Amino acid sequence: MSETIDIVVNPLSAHTGAEILNVDLSRPVDAALRQKLNDAFIKHTVLAIRGQKLDPHQFLAAAQVFGTIFPQHNTRFSVPECPDIHYISNQDTFEDGKVYIPGEGYHTDHSNDAQPPKATVLHAVKLPKTGGDTQFVNMYEAYDALSQTMKARIDKMQAVHVYQSSFSTRKLMALKDETKTKATAEVIHPLVRTHPISGRKALYINPIRIERIIGIEREETAPLLDDLLEHATQDRFQYRHKWLEGDMVIWDNRCLMHKANGDYPVAEVRYLYRLMLQGGTPA
Repeated sequence: MSETIDIVVNPLSAHTGAEILNVDLSRPVDAALRQKLNDAFIKHTVLAIRGQKLDPHQFLAAAQVFGTIFPQHNTRFSVPECPDIHYISNQDTFEDGKVYIPGEGYHTDHSNDAQPPKATVLHAVKLPKTGGDTQFVNMYEAYDALSQTMKARIDKMQAVHVYQSSFSTRKLMALKDETKTKATAEVIHPLVRTHPISGRKALYINPIRIERIIGIEREETAPLLDDLLEHATQDRFQYRHKWLEGDMVIWDNRCLMHKANGDYPVAEVRYLYRLMLQGGTPA
């Protein structure tokens, strides 16, 4: 069903995600369309804008419809003709020659920044025939479903975020020394944040970034995070996005976690553009 005269917004699940049709982001976006797209983004938290065919500079302009570009720490994957954009590719290899296939557990992007990115934007340039879905969990819904006892326990808690938590099995990506020093600094964010536009509360946890929770013993941090993660990743809070070539997908890091799936044939090319948008201080 169309929510506006000139664009079609089709919800993709009961609580998360909508596809956007009848939009060509290679063309200039006027103020009215910009507002409609941003309103849909806040309402649905994930937008899949279908049928786009964007070069790097067009993708950069399209992403800026939703906000200001967030500077990347790691420039290894920069697109040469447009360094603000990174690429995701299964054709990269590590120094030992092993193929690099992105994929890890649920997380929210760059929560170790004092002002983490509000959104992440991907554009599917080339996809394998199967696999490579991106899974999301809605942290509004997860918070709302917590017991009153748990809400009372965590509502005022704060967590220390670092580039790589000691609880995480994720390997620290190769960064230049000066960038690594900046990226690994500790920052403090609330365990429950309020979205600056919707006003809704959301769990704000990140298994690969949270090092400890202030006010409780360190040995209590992991069990509490495990309980919250197990709760948040229940099927009822999930939306699984099946990519179509040409999709431009934007998601809200302020109220979602996501994870990649590396379950596609290595021989088939998977190539996407990626960038993030500047956010504010979680509160």
